[in-house]
Amino acid sequence: MHVLHVVGARPNFMKVAPVMAAMDGHPNIQQILVHTGQHYDANMSDIFFRELGLPQPDLNLEVGSGSHAVQTAQVMVRMEDVLLDRQPDIVLVYGDVNSTVATAIVCAKLGIPVGHVEAGLRSFDRSMPEEINRLLTDQIADVLFTPSADGDANLQREGVAAERIHRVGNVMIDTLIRLLPQASFDAQHWPERYALVTLHRPSNVDAPDMLRQILATLAQLSLDIPIIFPIHPRTRQRIQELGLSPANTHLMLQEPLGYLDFLALQRHAAVVITDSGGIQEETTFLGVPCLTVRENTERPITVTLGTNILVGQDMNRLQEEVAHVLAGDSKTGQIPPLWDGRAGQRIAEIIGQRAWQF
Repeated sequence: MHVLHVVGARPNFMKVAPVMAAMDGHPNIQQILVHTGQHYDANMSDIFFRELGLPQPDLNLEVGSGSHAVQTAQVMVRMEDVLLDRQPDIVLVYGDVNSTVATAIVCAKLGIPVGHVEAGLRSFDRSMPEEINRLLTDQIADVLFTPSADGDANLQREGVAAERIHRVGNVMIDTLIRLLPQASFDAQHWPERYALVTLHRPSNVDAPDMLRQILATLAQLSLDIPIIFPIHPRTRQRIQELGLSPANTHLMLQEPLGYLDFLALQRHAAVVITDSGGIQEETTFLGVPCLTVRENTERPITVTLGTNILVGQDMNRLQEEVAHVLAGDSKTGQIPPLWDGRAGQRIAEIIGQRAWQF
């Protein structure tokens, strides 16, 4: 059986790695890896592939940046040629990026079965492009692999047949568990105690007034605890356009980091401030307090079971919650069921068992 994996951005790389590794040991599965090139930072992509132990993609579509419509359309046009040429038995798509929904649509038109890894997540906020991608992909997919019980419930409420839904756990946690021993912390390079920040969502970085408020708040917080802030390229561009700069040396703006370096920083952080979905999951597994600068999350289990707290865009609330952490009054959590490092194996087993249906 031929399985074609499609990735488009760095979060996808962490998700595909354990699935491909599990399928490597399956005698009846041949694999193809297609990188759409949606994430166009070649240097960072190369670092992630190397650190994750991923093979180089069999194909790179080199779609690059563009508006959501342009990017999605480019992936659809180029993926159609690939699928007609390779004729896979099933295509696996990952997460909620534009490449995911674009590939799923093309597969549906060509009658090629689709499996969606990380299905069923919902923020219930359709102003987020990722939410549209999630909704459409899950309606198209033939097999849906969910990370948690809320994903199952969302899909069933939307009319997805129960036999198409498989709760397998969290593939990103598979990668975290495998690589955590390699994530060494350089105690001489970083402060003994620090907060770690990542921000990239348009609602936070593309609105000038909001970005100013966030940077001013981080500068104030950095007087109480040093802040390490690896900056997403778009965030850096917005900061430069506004002519903003750190108010003091305790707010340390860094270039983007590789997966292992960032994982080490997460593991040892006193608190993480983010708007990233994946980091909400990773901090929950690591038991690190997480403050999410969003009004909602598609990963509610990180709030109900994990260490995550939604602070919205309320900078006073953010300061209050950081103060709680620094005072030793942080939220405790637990690891959700099936976040055990075996999600990729479960997916490989299900695909192998269903081979006769494809």
